[in-house]
Amino acid sequence: MYPAPPFNKQPQEVPGLASKMDPVPDHGEKSYKGSGRLAGRRALITGGDSGIGRAAAIAYAREGADVVIGYLPQEQSDADEVLKLIEEAGSKGFGIPGDITSREFCETLVAQTVEKLGGIDILVNNAGHQQAVDSLLDISPEAFDVTMKTNIYAPFWITKAALPHLEPGSVIISTSSVQAYDPSENLFDYAQTKAANVAFVKSLAKQLGPKGIRVNGVAPGPVWTPLQTSGGQPQDAIVEFGKATPLGRPGQPAELASIYVQLADGSASYATGQIYGAAGGNGHP
Repeated sequence: MYPAPPFNKQPQEVPGLASKMDPVPDHGEKSYKGSGRLAGRRALITGGDSGIGRAAAIAYAREGADVVIGYLPQEQSDADEVLKLIEEAGSKGFGIPGDITSREFCETLVAQTVEKLGGIDILVNNAGHQQAVDSLLDISPEAFDVTMKTNIYAPFWITKAALPHLEPGSVIISTSSVQAYDPSENLFDYAQTKAANVAFVKSLAKQLGPKGIRVNGVAPGPVWTPLQTSGGQPQDAIVEFGKATPLGRPGQPAELASIYVQLADGSASYATGQIYGAAGGNGHP
């Protein structure tokens, strides 16, 4: 169905742009068809400009939800494409650029989302930072700090700010990774944060279950996104990216969109504290 390796080496500066990838990822721009499953809902998605977050944003809009996407200012061109697709779906779409390693911005992101949408029903903590480094000795304190703040601190800050606005029936979805269960030797810091995301889901689900708020996560395997080409994988690994899976290729963001819709839909009302896997035949959840 989708491209398989070998791929061309294609280094990008962090955070990378989907529009510059070869082949350009499929986020469901032409393929995802909605059926009103999220009509009237209001979603905030971090990292919604590209990758899995973009696929979720497109799907949510086509299912009837209004969507705010958060992203870095450097990703504005990708974000503009997403916002156009949201509007074409007949939903309201807003972009709020900023750096989620800042607690102040995380709080502002939630406040502006509530202002623009009138509330929040769906919170997707999706934005992540990943850099492949061969040795622990080569991870600087500053680099370690960015990974921790992006992948652990930001979901905490954003969720804490959003919680007073979440009514019964609301959902929180976190993007984890197969790295939480089977970490690669060159993703030492990233893998730890993805394991923390799993614990975040399972603990918070128990805390918020009595309030009628569901919390779940998704653990993707190798997915073709700018996270990988902008340092998330060594360029030699990009050439064979996804080949080791039973399907022999990386996943496309569009292939995960339906999982995020299912977890946000009220029809999944008994699913909480769960981690859904999508790894081409590998992975543990």
